[in-house]
Amino acid sequence: MIKVVHLITDLETGGSETMLWKLLSRMDQSRFANVVVSMTLPGQLGSRIKRHGIPVFSLGMSSGIPSLFSLIYLIRLLRKQKPHVLQTWLYHADLIGLMAGKLSKVPAIVWNIRCADLERKDHPFHLWLTLKVLARTSALPTAVVVNSMAGRLANERLGFRPKRWQLIPNGFELDVFRPSQEARSLIHKELGLNKDTPLVGLVARFDLMKDHRTFLIAAQHLHKARPDVHFVLAGKNVDSQNAILMKQISDLGLEKCVHLLGERIDIPFVTAALDVASCSSYSEGFPNVIGEAMACCVPCVATDVGDCAKIIGDTGVLVPPRNPAAMAKGWATLLSMNEEDRQKLGMKARDRIASLFNIDIIIRQYETFYVEISDHPA
Repeated sequence: MIKVVHLITDLETGGSETMLWKLLSRMDQSRFANVVVSMTLPGQLGSRIKRHGIPVFSLGMSSGIPSLFSLIYLIRLLRKQKPHVLQTWLYHADLIGLMAGKLSKVPAIVWNIRCADLERKDHPFHLWLTLKVLARTSALPTAVVVNSMAGRLANERLGFRPKRWQLIPNGFELDVFRPSQEARSLIHKELGLNKDTPLVGLVARFDLMKDHRTFLIAAQHLHKARPDVHFVLAGKNVDSQNAILMKQISDLGLEKCVHLLGERIDIPFVTAALDVASCSSYSEGFPNVIGEAMACCVPCVATDVGDCAKIIGDTGVLVPPRNPAAMAKGWATLLSMNEEDRQKLGMKARDRIASLFNIDIIIRQYETFYVEISDHPA
């Protein structure tokens, strides 16, 4: 049996954390034993992982910046666990994991990089310092996993030169994200809308690179031509308590057609209720929201960043980042299709996810990879 210790910066409900959960919950437990270490407190996802029977440890850090105490604790933990593979997730975990893994003599150390181009103004100085150190030491881990070609290229530009790159994209649960007329009916009812009201949606936490402003300006463009369309936004801090969003909505005159749902636990339900899904980010690697919408048979309009083009193929519309007019035009194009044609496009999108990014396919890729690098029979 191969033991894999996963070190991650935190266990909140972001894309990387969600992918880790999918991996842990679906790996073959007769061949692999998993252990999770969070650099910060375990949180809700940590409790969920524990209920699945997987040990979860915490370094107890107040932020994602490594400390001497956390390094010592991790070294002791790794020496006790004796993993065949140390899989680190996200940059700060990559850094502390490399140090602790080498000092603990872990046979295989793997970084997992989940993002692509980063804009310096959007991130703190300590992240850029971490990236410089990682670039200089990138030949030391056994391999570096990326979930997108865009992520590999962006990190190569930063100076990353690992022994081995391994591309393993995100995977999607087609039994969780699926079309649902019930979802459509209930979400319309929740919002107090006529059942035929078209819904354009954006599921994303409030973050500069998710570019909610572009989405809202695009909504203003479309609203002028299609006042019947309503816009649904969901995600962490995307609610009426967000003063920045509320001011933007007010300034754009969108109070009556924009709905802020905040952080939801029923994202598959919300997504399935949409007519068109969106990704307005100006930087992404492999955005989960696009694959999730496609799995729900919802066609997408996405900015041409990261691997969005590879995910969508010919089942949606790609637009330049930071271009509200182009995004509004993309929405209008999809909404102008008759119902039957848009449903066919949605089904084509789901079929694409099923054939290329089904979670079971992705789990097998991780398992095969771990067997290869551990040089240990599973």
